[in-house]
Amino acid sequence: MIQNNTWDFVPFFQSVKGYGVFWDNYSPTQFTDKPDKTSLSSEVGEGVDYYFIYGKNADGVVAGMRNLTGKVPMIPLWTYGYWQSKERYKSQDELLEVVKKYRDLKVPLDGIIQDWQYWGNNYQWNAMDFISPDFPDAKKMIQDIHDMNAHLSVSIWSSFGPMTNPYREMDKKGMLFDFKTWPESGREVWPPDMDYPSGVRVYDAYNPEARNIYWKYLNKGVFSLGVDSWWMDSTEPDHLSQKPEDLDTKTYLGSFRKVRNAYPLMTVGGVYDHQRETTSDKRVFILTRSAFAGQQRYAANTWSGDVNSSWESLRNQVPAGLNFSLTGNPNFNSDIGGFFACIYKRNGGANNPMFQELYVRWLQYGTFTPMMRSHGTDVPREIYQFGKKGDVVYDAIEKFINLRYSMLPYIYSVSWDVSKNNSSFLRALSMDFSSDQKTWNINNEYIFGKSFLVSPILNPQYTPEKFIKTDENEGWNKTDATKKENSLSNIDFNQNKTVKVYLPAGSDWFDFWTNEKSKGGQEIEKSINLQSIPLYVKAGSIIPFGPDVQYATEKKWDNLTIKIYPGTDADFVLYEDEFDNYNYEKGDYTEIPFHWNEKSKTLTIDSRKGNFKGMIEKRTFNVMLPDGQKKSVSYSGKKVNVKFK
Repeated sequence: MIQNNTWDFVPFFQSVKGYGVFWDNYSPTQFTDKPDKTSLSSEVGEGVDYYFIYGKNADGVVAGMRNLTGKVPMIPLWTYGYWQSKERYKSQDELLEVVKKYRDLKVPLDGIIQDWQYWGNNYQWNAMDFISPDFPDAKKMIQDIHDMNAHLSVSIWSSFGPMTNPYREMDKKGMLFDFKTWPESGREVWPPDMDYPSGVRVYDAYNPEARNIYWKYLNKGVFSLGVDSWWMDSTEPDHLSQKPEDLDTKTYLGSFRKVRNAYPLMTVGGVYDHQRETTSDKRVFILTRSAFAGQQRYAANTWSGDVNSSWESLRNQVPAGLNFSLTGNPNFNSDIGGFFACIYKRNGGANNPMFQELYVRWLQYGTFTPMMRSHGTDVPREIYQFGKKGDVVYDAIEKFINLRYSMLPYIYSVSWDVSKNNSSFLRALSMDFSSDQKTWNINNEYIFGKSFLVSPILNPQYTPEKFIKTDENEGWNKTDATKKENSLSNIDFNQNKTVKVYLPAGSDWFDFWTNEKSKGGQEIEKSINLQSIPLYVKAGSIIPFGPDVQYATEKKWDNLTIKIYPGTDADFVLYEDEFDNYNYEKGDYTEIPFHWNEKSKTLTIDSRKGNFKGMIEKRTFNVMLPDGQKKSVSYSGKKVNVKFK
């Protein structure tokens, strides 16, 4: 276990028997799991430190891990909206045009991401400054984005080119490592032209003074302009040569070998701590490529790295996110569509039905992860690349982006449950249904929050499966993109297909689309097309749905639909605060508890707890049952009962 682009390692495991073990070591580690024994052994350690956590169940184990390594702070509401990105927008005008097009099309958007090279060339790598002439007025660009009610995240790295100010200052103080990292060449060519080495070097994030210098330039060059969040790339960091002697590199905390796996924790933590010290008006949000135990305390959402655009990669995302969540890190996402899509580039790109089917299915999965972010190279991913309104692929994408926005009151309340009560967004079926042994090894379904059973489509149904192999370090080799494939015709994405879904025992389940009720403990067949996936709600759930919006905070939550899924008693807490500052830590937030009494068929909306500046004093709740019963109720903070037949 050694950090790299597409593998994040936390030396921790847990059992369905309600215990977990955290191996508290930061060096390369061997994990072995055999029928007779499970073992962990690390290359370096000052002692053998491990924690046995008994929590009775998975939530209890996660709570123990968080109590040990750090709680999860709230991140801004807008970060749960839809994010558009690609490798890379090459100018200020191009970036702004994307936001404008989403607004013109009336497709919701909250985040736009600027990938690398806004700083210029590779010798200026990660200058953390808009030096490139293609970004002539970054301050105005950011203001224009904000004026369109969107937010900007920019790419920052763990390494610096020799023509940057951070490099010069850190080099003088011996804060840069000497091993080979990315990019290797000063020229943007593949393979790297080593006649022109880039000179890029990784900084010593273990050194508190180096972290101070990092923030000094990040604050001056980017944060002070109004950038909203950070995309911290290469936080493993990229270590290309992998020579054994590289691990003997001296760091502030001893040899690199001794602390290797904790590098992402240190570099991400440096940015979080410094932004918190700088202002409480804007919550920290960090998208990062690597993680270690405890990183949940730094408002970090980890993505799965530069995976390829294949069904195999999509299938791997589901268990990857579930395993990651089981270590106490609740925030996981992946590049919707996969990063390396070169195989489709010369074969129609976004018009290639093979890519379209894969992309839509990945986006539907991404709707039910803590961050919904479209990103990749070779094939652009903006919705308008896939046609126009009325086209089946475009409509499927728009439908699930809109579904995501309608779920924001639910998602934000789950986020509070994660922060306050140590819950998890992505829940392996065994977390909630450990007594049903069939759930133990199911790796293609999961619970989102505590109510939605998500069964993403992970195999092609309309097009042939393309088996693609890429190495993340070799991924820039585009030679296979020259091979033309026979075009596919007569693909009908409206045609219905049948898939199997397992409904865990111990609960009844409502089909989200039809409200049809099914008993748990059985596998059922479901008819779907490109516009839908099997999606169920657990009986005994209360789910708030918000208004149609173009961005997360466009409309107040003063008129919410509350869907009751009966069958057992149910509870839900609707949480609200100011959405993007740290006043909630001082108690500036509200909770509205909902309780469904199954026996009396009564929904109790309890008295509002707490208050904050600008909170909604009076509101309407439109309560709905699956059988069609509806009632609207006015609510002004005092307890209300709503009785049904």
